[in-house]
Amino acid sequence: MASKRLASLASLAWPLALVLVGIELLTAAAAALVRAAVPGALSDLLSYLTLGFLPLPLRVALLLAAGLALLGYGVWLLGGLIVIPRADDADGKELVLGYTRADRRPRIVVLSGGAGMFIMASLVQQVERLTCVTPLQEPVEYYYRASSLFSAAHVDYTPPTPAAAQLTAVLDDGTRVDMHDIRQVVEDPSRAQRHIADLQLNWLGDGSHQVSRVVLDAIREADAIVLGPGSLFESILPNLLIDELRQAIGQARARTIYICNLMTEPGLTTGFSVADHVRAIKRFGQFTPDYVLVSVQRTEPDVRQRYEAANYAPVQLDLEAYEETAVVAVEHGRQKQLVVEGATALEADLSSALVQYTASINDPGERRAVRMLRHDPDKLAAAIMALLRRE
Repeated sequence: MASKRLASLASLAWPLALVLVGIELLTAAAAALVRAAVPGALSDLLSYLTLGFLPLPLRVALLLAAGLALLGYGVWLLGGLIVIPRADDADGKELVLGYTRADRRPRIVVLSGGAGMFIMASLVQQVERLTCVTPLQEPVEYYYRASSLFSAAHVDYTPPTPAAAQLTAVLDDGTRVDMHDIRQVVEDPSRAQRHIADLQLNWLGDGSHQVSRVVLDAIREADAIVLGPGSLFESILPNLLIDELRQAIGQARARTIYICNLMTEPGLTTGFSVADHVRAIKRFGQFTPDYVLVSVQRTEPDVRQRYEAANYAPVQLDLEAYEETAVVAVEHGRQKQLVVEGATALEADLSSALVQYTASINDPGERRAVRMLRHDPDKLAAAIMALLRRE
């Protein structure tokens, strides 16, 4: 935590140094005037430092010009900091907000699937390039068709590799299930309390599975790699089983951000906390996300009861899993930061209750409105961009 604080102050070093040098030069100019007024009072070193070998008018003019130029430039750089009064009751305290203007918009790689992939499309207007890596076991054609509704020139939907593979899930009771059939299995009420204990990847054909150059280049050039939103075992972890892709993420300079699920998934992540989700990424991906975005919101009773009846539960931070806690100042107040399994967990309101219409099984022509909890695209985009603006 201390190293991060020191790193955040690094951006002040250059403008402050310029201000300091400017003041020193102005002082040298004043010293030259004093030396001229009091001959012999200053040492030869001071004479040399104040350009004593030049005529007095030229010497003073050069020192004044250089000092004023550096002082002005340093103050201009410091103008990027805003000092405003704090809104709390603490007397005499102020909040300093630093902003860094990037030379370009960020490049982001998303590993997700299903509706979660399209939620991330809200970033389109704020990024230079958005590369969406589809789950290994899903046909990319589905994403091509769906993305045509909001196509953009700088958004790519691409599979990690053209190679065919079989993905097998092993439940905690030992049951082996092909991931193509996982939904039919876990929707069995008798398996609602189960969870996936292992994922196994078997390559088909000749066994070659080179990762797409488009994907590798995007990861190498990315400013952020976002995992989610989406099913942990269906949309995120399958791609992390690919050795070359996993290694590319581990070597990338990008920040890794995991968007934690709002709810556990019956038969898949039953009983999982935020720490359990991070542990799964560390186990299968062999890296620790830099950040974990955890949604905290007030859920309406009717929505909560509907999820509970279907064996869903909110994914929460386990109080015993905290490794470190800190409260830091942010643009609109203060934010609590927790370190869980080595990842910085940030809590924020990232969801919205949406009305979804479903058909009745007994009467397909009958539709009823159901309120569902979903990640909010605009809130997620704002949270991710705020992380990327951090020093």
